[in-house]
Amino acid sequence: MATVPTGSTTQRAELPLPQGIGRRSDVPPPPAPPSTALNALQHKLRADISSGPGSSSGLVVDMTTNRTLWAYNDNTPRLPASVEKLWTTTTALLELGPKATFQTRVYGNGRLTSAGTLIGTLYLRGGGDPTFGSTTFDQEMYGTGATVQKLAADIRALGITRIQGRIVGDDSYFDSLRGTPATGYRANLAVEGELSALSYDAGFTNLQEDQLQANPPLFAAQAFAAALRADGVRVAPSTSIGTGRTPPTATQLASESSPNLAQLMALTNSPSDNFFAETLLKDIGAQLGGGGSTARGAAVVRRFIGATFGLHPRLDDGSGLSRYDRTSARQIVLLLREMRDQPAFFDSLAIAGVRGTWRYQMVGTPAVNNCRGKDGTLHDVANLVGYCRAANGHQLVFAFFMNGLSNPAAGHQREDRAGAALAEYRG
Repeated sequence: MATVPTGSTTQRAELPLPQGIGRRSDVPPPPAPPSTALNALQHKLRADISSGPGSSSGLVVDMTTNRTLWAYNDNTPRLPASVEKLWTTTTALLELGPKATFQTRVYGNGRLTSAGTLIGTLYLRGGGDPTFGSTTFDQEMYGTGATVQKLAADIRALGITRIQGRIVGDDSYFDSLRGTPATGYRANLAVEGELSALSYDAGFTNLQEDQLQANPPLFAAQAFAAALRADGVRVAPSTSIGTGRTPPTATQLASESSPNLAQLMALTNSPSDNFFAETLLKDIGAQLGGGGSTARGAAVVRRFIGATFGLHPRLDDGSGLSRYDRTSARQIVLLLREMRDQPAFFDSLAIAGVRGTWRYQMVGTPAVNNCRGKDGTLHDVANLVGYCRAANGHQLVFAFFMNGLSNPAAGHQREDRAGAALAEYRG
């Protein structure tokens, strides 16, 4: 077999920023002139947000008129919870591009006989694809994704009918930490998966997603061996299956790509998937920060958001599980204003009464199909941010943060009422 690179990331050409995106002040625009409709809206927002329990912030801007409709503690940093995912996905989109994909590859070392026997080692090398797994899991959970069955079919199509040697799972593209800062970097169900560059079925052992794998790259390698057997490639039961690094002498035999980044963003933001967000953060670190770790990915996001938008939220992770994260309503509203015309971003958000985490929010109100965005929840946090098309046709952008709650479900009910009030607003 000829010698080829091991599949490490090639140097990425710098992407130009989309038209209209750039540094600017996050100070809200001037207040809208008083009106009966505005007074009624502000009264509702004060009743639901600023008069609620805990510590709250809010900001609503009419993008059509470039006027502020309501502001309350809007420059105060709050725990963002899953609103954090907007920083992660924005950086991934603008730095990597909506068509970017992540590859899971198979390499071989050894020789192939005329009878189709590979005498040597197969390496399954992960490239940070959060969807990689089985056909059953991917279809059930995502409706798309790169599968181990596709890779096995690729190997069989090369004329390889038997493996005489070893199969090795390689997840060295990322570090070996399976969790986030919030979990002490240990595997935890709160991450909604187990972090690895070679995650298989998101690191779960079953469709119930109630048990994590003990060793993700080994589990993936074992699944690959089973898929090869199912496709007609003879892999003896005694075949050594383990983990390790792909050597530079290995030859690439097959590769399967993840869904593109625009699709991955939708699978991250709309259902608020912690595992996808944290995997994307490590992908960012691996491609742009010198290593596939949470810390390196977060450093890239901080640097990019600061340089591009002039914003400096406190970022510790990719999903918002960390209690070190801080974001203000001002910062999020400016981000949303800047990203409104980016289809991959806008289309990734949950929609009131229609999809994602907002599927059952604001149901039975004018907000249905008129408001979209991102929510965030921790045991003491309820946040809601996004866009609403008002009754007068204006495009409103908003951020509601409620921290220090004893009942976040009640906080979300208040925010749902506030969101409905935005959709009812007639200017």
